[in-house]
Amino acid sequence: MSFIPVAPESDFPIQNLPYGVFSTPSHPRPRIGVAIGDQILDLSAIKHLFTGPVLSQHQDVFDEPTLNSFMGLGQAAWKEARALLQNLLSAGHARLRDDQELRARAFTSQAVATMHLPATIGDYTDFYSSRQHATNVGIMFRGQENALMPNWLHLPVGYHGRASSVVVSGTPIRRPVGQMRPDNTQPPVYGASKRLDIELEMAFFVGPGNRLGEPIPISKAHEHIFGMVLMNDWSARDIQQWEYVPLGPFLGKSFGTTISPWVVPMDALLPFAVPNPEQDPKPLPYLRHDQPYTFDINLFVALKGENMSQAAIICRSNFKHMYWTMLQQLTHHSVNGCNLRPGDLVASGTISGPEPESFGSLLELSWRGTKPIELGQGQTRTFLLDGDEVTLTGYCQGDGYRVGFGQCSGRVLPALLPA
Repeated sequence: MSFIPVAPESDFPIQNLPYGVFSTPSHPRPRIGVAIGDQILDLSAIKHLFTGPVLSQHQDVFDEPTLNSFMGLGQAAWKEARALLQNLLSAGHARLRDDQELRARAFTSQAVATMHLPATIGDYTDFYSSRQHATNVGIMFRGQENALMPNWLHLPVGYHGRASSVVVSGTPIRRPVGQMRPDNTQPPVYGASKRLDIELEMAFFVGPGNRLGEPIPISKAHEHIFGMVLMNDWSARDIQQWEYVPLGPFLGKSFGTTISPWVVPMDALLPFAVPNPEQDPKPLPYLRHDQPYTFDINLFVALKGENMSQAAIICRSNFKHMYWTMLQQLTHHSVNGCNLRPGDLVASGTISGPEPESFGSLLELSWRGTKPIELGQGQTRTFLLDGDEVTLTGYCQGDGYRVGFGQCSGRVLPALLPA
């Protein structure tokens, strides 16, 4: 238990302690904090308390406006920081609890804070690791017999995304403009996307990187994964459909990707690890591992239109439905010698489960626009309308507590078309 009050349904008990970057009107410089209940503990205010063997030499990382340097210190530093923070915040520890002057400087209400991207994201990679999602999309575009491409069961398929358009929760998303070909018998047209979609995803931040040309073996991959966030990889399906052959996603994806601001450390998630999925055929030896690295994370997508009084939940899914694990993704990413760096973002791809309500995109939920989604209040959707606000949430359920991620939300703004 923490001396900071934490409601049972809060995402941020002492078992979680996610890291983020925040600012306040009275202190506008972004700085690193940890969420506890409805408060933020400012780590720059207590950096002098990090006196362990690793962090005593690196207290300055908590003065920085991003988490990159802390991420790059590695597991020994992360574990040292987590142990100290859980100790300082516990109800039975007097050091922070009873120092009224330090408490006044160190704690900020989340209600008055502005959250920022937690790291400078040098590179962003999006995988395609949900078998159900890949199968659903394959059936729509290629038929049941050719749903999965020949390589899909042998390697984690991915593509290099656009890091500059990754934004923090609450940032509006402008409807993209581009080329589409809605009628295959006619030439392409130019205009605003009419099939704007969401993708329910999760992502992890890379900690220590690797040298160019030196792959990360799967036995060491967990040492390079700092923590996880929620992600909505907004997608313009009509732009994507016309452009993706032969090189894959481009303008249909690069206009906006939203992540939640709090990075949940892997040590907070490990108690919720479940057995990895059975993979058949067995992957090649470099991708095999026995360590459970699949996680029971309940996931939800809510949609609220401009004329709706409350949001409607359109998807209930779970991260445990993923086929390829994060260890496999990271290892495959580096197997060719690609050098990863602290703060790189690696995404799961759309997370879809076996039931229709667990499908993680409007493309699937509306089955390519043929089955309108009932939202209640007289509203339906096949794809997003201007003014729609989409909110992703997720949590692991413990015994009397939750380890959650906060919100990942964004509202659709109308397209900007040249005069």
